[in-house]
Amino acid sequence: MALVKKHVEQDVAELETYMSLEEATSAFNATDEDAQKDYIIDQIVKFHKGGEFLIKYINHENVHKNVSTKIASVISCMNPDEAPIEMIMDLLKLENAYVRNLGISMLRDFGDSIKYYIVKFLIGDDRDLRIFAINVLGDVNFSESRDMLIELLETEEDINVAMTAVDYMSEIGELKDIPLLESLKERFSGEVYVEFAVDGAITMIKG
Repeated sequence: MALVKKHVEQDVAELETYMSLEEATSAFNATDEDAQKDYIIDQIVKFHKGGEFLIKYINHENVHKNVSTKIASVISCMNPDEAPIEMIMDLLKLENAYVRNLGISMLRDFGDSIKYYIVKFLIGDDRDLRIFAINVLGDVNFSESRDMLIELLETEEDINVAMTAVDYMSEIGELKDIPLLESLKERFSGEVYVEFAVDGAITMIKG
């Protein structure tokens, strides 16, 4: 009888309706039942800033992979205009490979919707953010990735940013991009690392 009672109580808890994000997140944090957490995740994402809460939760240590995967699945279905895309991009900075891969998966599902954020970083003054944006392009790899890297390389003056882009160009560059890559040797004249990276990329492009 006790088992039946517990089952009924769990069913009631899973079907509970939450009136606010705070109420839903409190219930989420209070349970260790995976099935109940899954149900509450579906409710949390319906609230304003619910997506932000879920992405922050993925950052916690020792989060069960089943819960993280559920969160990623729910976030991927969000309206791109409401999804916390910059927070998702930040997941790619983490050391946890599993969480990074979840971030990549979510960004891929948003497709062209992430272009605004990448362009925003690529044209910004923060060198580290430009490098990060290039890495996102490499990980997500949508159709405009090559064009965006070419546009960056045409004017980029920071050697670290440029060489990060060259590294990815070795994978997606085309024969017609070789003159642009060669021009980097003049822009960064005397830098042995540049010559090595450019020559390596050109060799890869030529196959």
